[in-house]
Amino acid sequence: MFLWSLLPVSLSLVSLIGTWVTYGLAYSYDHVCSLNNWAPGNLCGNNTTMACCEVPTISSSGTHLPENSLFTATINAGSFLFMVFCIFHHAHILERNSVHSMLSRFTLVFGGVAAVGAFVAGNCNPAYLMLAHYLGAAVSFLCICFYSLLLTVLTGKCVLTRMEWFLYPARVMSTVVQIIVTIGYAILFVQEEYKYKHLAAVFEWILSANLELFELSFAVEFCFFSSSMLSTLLGKKDEEKPILLA
Repeated sequence: MFLWSLLPVSLSLVSLIGTWVTYGLAYSYDHVCSLNNWAPGNLCGNNTTMACCEVPTISSSGTHLPENSLFTATINAGSFLFMVFCIFHHAHILERNSVHSMLSRFTLVFGGVAAVGAFVAGNCNPAYLMLAHYLGAAVSFLCICFYSLLLTVLTGKCVLTRMEWFLYPARVMSTVVQIIVTIGYAILFVQEEYKYKHLAAVFEWILSANLELFELSFAVEFCFFSSSMLSTLLGKKDEEKPILLA
């Protein structure tokens, strides 16, 4: 049913609009430097002042008030929608291609852990809970790579829309980008020089946009989702098979 496709669309739009509006607010208050400025003269160092700005990562964009509230709300909404997306997609696989249920369960686990990691990162301000924030973000980034990879494998194995001839290569490209850029981001993020940190910030925004496009592509599958699959999700269809523990 067409309305189910609004789930991946909403997930992508909430993440896209929320993060960029947060960045816009942070930039307008001079809390983060411009993504276009690779050599800011007012970069915050060890001795911060009211006039300095930070590296424009997604996390630093949501560190200070008032944008911190919007950042937390965006991450919470995105984490919830992503978890629902993972569960519903798993139900779709169980209903249409149950032979791949084990692979789908592994995929669901990685997706669920990624959602929890993002939730922790979004609710632990790096200015006060740096370790928890970066640990949650690291877990989320890593699990997203595995989740994207396994979803792409499932796209190649399962016929859900008969448009896999287009979706599969597109998702292969998106997954390759996600993995390569994540590795590059991890290497650059720990560097001391500003130009590398700024490049890491650019990579983080690329990862966010790439993931949003990846999620958006599942609007095609969700056009073929039906309310009857929710009974599979709740374990009430026919033999009442459970979705998560079957």
